[in-house]
Formats: sequence, C-alpha cells, structure tokens
Amino acid sequence: MKFHGVFEPPGDKSISHRIALVSLLARGECAAWNYSTALDCMTSLQAVRSLGGHAVFQNGTLRLRGAEGNLRESATVDCGNSGTTMRLLMGILAGTAGRFTLVGDDSLMKRPMERAARPLREMGGFVACGEGGVPPIAIVGSRLTGIQYTLPTPSAQLKSAVLLAGTQADGRTELIEPVKSRDHTERLLKLCRARLYESANAWIVEKSDLHLPSTFSIPGDPSSAAFFLGAAGLSKGSVVTARGMLLNQTRIKYLEKYKEMGMDVDTELRGDIPEPWGNATVRYRGRLQPVEVEPHEMPLLIDEIPMLALLATQAHGKSLFHNISELRIKESDRVAALASELGRMGAHIEIVGNDMAAYGPTPLRAAGLLRSFDDHRIAMTLAVACAISGVSSDIDNPSCMAVSYPAFLRTMAELTK
Repeated sequence: MKFHGVFEPPGDKSISHRIALVSLLARGECAAWNYSTALDCMTSLQAVRSLGGHAVFQNGTLRLRGAEGNLRESATVDCGNSGTTMRLLMGILAGTAGRFTLVGDDSLMKRPMERAARPLREMGGFVACGEGGVPPIAIVGSRLTGIQYTLPTPSAQLKSAVLLAGTQADGRTELIEPVKSRDHTERLLKLCRARLYESANAWIVEKSDLHLPSTFSIPGDPSSAAFFLGAAGLSKGSVVTARGMLLNQTRIKYLEKYKEMGMDVDTELRGDIPEPWGNATVRYRGRLQPVEVEPHEMPLLIDEIPMLALLATQAHGKSLFHNISELRIKESDRVAALASELGRMGAHIEIVGNDMAAYGPTPLRAAGLLRSFDDHRIAMTLAVACAISGVSSDIDNPSCMAVSYPAFLRTMAELTK
C-alpha cells in the first residue's frame, strides 16, 4: 500500500508533559499552543489540577498559571498510564511541602520506580515505593540538599526527576550523564531561568526561582511521526512529509537509521523556539538494507524501536538491536510483544540475551486478532504492518493508541487513500 501526503503530528508528548508539570514550581502565566491531546498528557494536566495548579483550555490554547510550589497539603494523584507524569512528579514533590501519594492504572502500578526514588532519598527526600520498587509512591515533601549523582542507565525521566528536585535543593546538584538522552527538561529549565549549567558530560543545577515563558509553542511529536515517515520507505511511489515537527537531535536519531536503511530523508529547519522544529520528508528509494542499533544509541531511539523492528523485517538481511532491556519495562514488554505478534504475521525475530535480531525480507500475512498488550506503540506498529502488507487483521484495544496519538487511524487513512 502506498503512503502519500502531508500531515501534522500532534504536539510533542515529552515537551507537553514538562511545560505542564514545571508550572507547579514556577511563577508567572503561560499560553501554550499545540499542547498534546494524548491521554498521557491529559493525565499530567489533571495531576497539575489535583495538586492545586491552574491549567485550563481557552479556544484551543492551554493557559497555565504558576503555582510557585504552593501546592495542596495532601493529595493522591492518579498518573494513569504515564510513567513520565509519575517520575517527574517524584522530583517535583520531593522538595514541596505536603504529603502525596502517586498511583496509576494496572500497567503503571507494575513499572519500576525505585531507581527514581533512590537519588531523591540521597538528597534528603522522603520517597517510598511499594513492595518490589513499584507504585504506589508515598512522598513527604522535605528540605533537599544537592548531591553528585551519576545516572546508572540512560534515562531522560530519571535525569528529569533529579534536575527538578535540584531546582529546590540547597547547594548544587551535579548530575553526570555518561550516555546522552533526551534533553527537553534541560532546555525548558533554561527557558524558565533556572540556574542550570552544562559541564562536559554533566549538568549542574542550583536552587532556582523559575519563571514560565509568557508564550510557548509546542512542535509536532517526532515519535508519532516515525510510523508514517517509516512506512513511506516501504512502498514504491510513497512520499510523506511531517509538517511542523520537532527536530531536536536527541529525538530524530531514527531518521539517521532510515537513511542507513536506504530511504530518501530530507529535513527543513523552520525555527528553533522553544526547540528546533521544521518539516521532515521521507521518499521511497528502493529495497531496504539491514540496520544495527548500538547500545549507546538505544536511549535516543527507545520509542521508535517498534517501527524500526517492523522495517527490519522487510530489509534484506539481518538487523541487530543491542541493549534492549529498557524496552521490556515500558507499557508492555515490547521485545516479547514484537517477537510474538509480528512473528504471528510471518516475521522472523529472535531474542538472544539482551539483543534482538530481525531477518528479512519476510512477507507479512493476516493473523486473526493481533494483541496490542494495551501498549500504544505496539498497536500503532501492528496497524502499519497490516497496512503495508495489505492484510486485514483486527487489533485488540486499538483505543490504546490515544495514549500518544488519538488521531492515528484517521491520519493513516488520509495518507493511504
């Protein structure tokens, strides 16, 4: 099936979360345009409101009023399916007066949170996970002291929790990042006048008086765009453009991989506030080559691996994905989900230790009811797999796509008509 056309991906999910949640600590008012309507981002807005913050939509614009850290004295916050909401709130609430409990849906209540709690306790915070290091999370806001902390694994959410706590801590917090991950929190904190400095492979933050920007325009989400841009590389005559998309280099590593696989990829920078943004176009150029994702690249591709794995099943040769452990603790075990459901469609995917291999090209076939495991990125990957192969298979709980891209199926229909 040919993919052809121009689309505008929804507002970036990562940036949307952060502008909403940072309003709990900052002062001032902000008009945010193109805030993501993804369910996860709506969860962050509801969390802000439940803690006493102000977040309302007026004529499609999100209006935030900074709470300056003056939150409700006690609150139970439902983080839904959003690990980002929960981990960033851990950093925010650890230094904020009050008693708080963070909970989530069945999936989130099984996800590991202890590694975000540990450095916050080192800073003097009272942050306690449930048995096994999973939610519920009990927090008693405390006076924090800065620490030196080396990230044990590349994680933008863990990094963000520590930096957000550091803006409230006495002294300075030095966060050492051996392997680079997404940098949205650093960029936003700088925009909010945080006392934040970069030094070699470390970030240094001191107690800060944060100010919201008066206006804030959120570019389109590149992780959401990855599905349709990648699909364009599979069918002769396909060309797809994502307009107004975030072009932050920590978020578009997958476009480099698409190029390595043989796709024709162009980007056009249109602006750089609040982050680089513009247009991205992918054109079909011919047969795909296998791809290899090295361990140090995985943090910059974590959300795009499902689509890359699908593409690898159609490439000519063996593709390798190294250091896949983080994929096992997302909304589902994405490694097992990809091997299982794409395997049922005829793909050849092997798991060996901490690596995943995909062999291609393998024709994909109908496989009855495909399981999404209630994971939005697995559901969207399977939907593209069915479209490119021209087969008809139902996907259980397709509504889970709304976690990140409520209009996914409608956009796909427009690009394939």
